[in-house]
Amino acid sequence: MTGVESPEYVPGHGLLKGRTAVVTAAAGAGIGGATARRFLEEGARVLISDAHARRLKEYEAELAGEFEGVSALACDVTDEGQVQALFDAAVRQHGRLDIVVNNAGLGGTSALVDMSDEQWSRVLDVTLNGTFRCTRAALRAFREGGHGGGSEGRHEGRRGGVIVNNASVVGWRAQAGQAHYAAAKAGVMALTRCAAIEAAGFGVRVNAVSPSLAMHPHLVKVTSPELLEELTEREAFGRYAEPWEVANVIVFLASDYSSYMTGEAVSVSSQHA
Repeated sequence: MTGVESPEYVPGHGLLKGRTAVVTAAAGAGIGGATARRFLEEGARVLISDAHARRLKEYEAELAGEFEGVSALACDVTDEGQVQALFDAAVRQHGRLDIVVNNAGLGGTSALVDMSDEQWSRVLDVTLNGTFRCTRAALRAFREGGHGGGSEGRHEGRRGGVIVNNASVVGWRAQAGQAHYAAAKAGVMALTRCAAIEAAGFGVRVNAVSPSLAMHPHLVKVTSPELLEELTEREAFGRYAEPWEVANVIVFLASDYSSYMTGEAVSVSSQHA
């Protein structure tokens, strides 16, 4: 199948002006880095984080050369102390927290029959448990800080907080060699739905994006050319998504345009079933 060309990059429209966001796994490559850039283009202040401190500082410097309001703090989402420090820093630096994008995840390919406990646990700890830790910290910040809701906050016209989790279409459908990753991403979807119901009471929305194939350098390193070609051919447009195309949907979910959406996992692909 001949692929359709990628569309032109969409300029910002100030959809997140004045808001403060935390984006995990945002050291330049992939959806996290694209989301941080899109948020800055939309007027947000952004605290980026990643477990890779060197790449994180490099990307912070790149963004700071183009935008105001960007800062960085290294964070391993498998470490509760580092997660709490990240959210404390966001509130301390900006006095409020409005948006959290939980993008950290870990994949890999392994047949279930040969998969070790360590392989299974590592993917689950980063991808599902890490999303849980960050969601919990975000909800506490929203609730205790007053920026995510509560009757007093809403009466004063404050915006409710927003959480956007990065799930995957493999949370819905089967793919050989992806049992650990699929289980983790299906868990992220379930976590999103449950968190949304609990958080609605204090004005917070929780949604997820579920991409299929968004190309970035790390994916090329861990995926064979044959598999990438096969996955690309499955896509309706015959091409992979640009990371910023997924980031555009995250912007929508973070903005007031999705004010009545919560508990949803939005497929950014035709491969959702």
